Amino acid sequence: MNNVFKFIIISIFCCKQLFADVVVVNNDQIKELLKSSVSIIDIRTPGEWKDTGVIPKSNLLMFFDNSGNYNFNKWQKELKKIVSNNDPFVLICRSGRRSGIVANMISKETNAIIYDANGGINSWINANLKVIKP
Repeated sequence: MNNVFKFIIISIFCCKQLFADVVVVNNDQIKELLKSSVSIIDIRTPGEWKDTGVIPKSNLLMFFDNSGNYNFNKWQKELKKIVSNNDPFVLICRSGRRSGIVANMISKETNAIIYDANGGINSWINANLKVIKP
């Protein structure tokens, strides 16, 4: 039984290394990441981008449509045009809920660190940080 326990522990450790880390970040951390050329992926809908504006240099890549539907494989192919499998990136949505869901989904498919914007664009706007029209 001792060998079985060791195998389980080693397997858990090794499997963890196969997936990306999801790190929740605040606005100050996002600003620092953007200074170091980390891409930001805004997964909201085009209507949301238009209503609130977007963070400068954001890549606009809608994940869920207005009905809550998504095509993960198609979205992932588009994401790979923006960031490589090993490049870290920030995911942002309106409130942080959708970006958290997507971050956890994509973490199983990439080795990159995924930064999840805590509070989403609402937090960014409430902090009076710059947004631009898409």
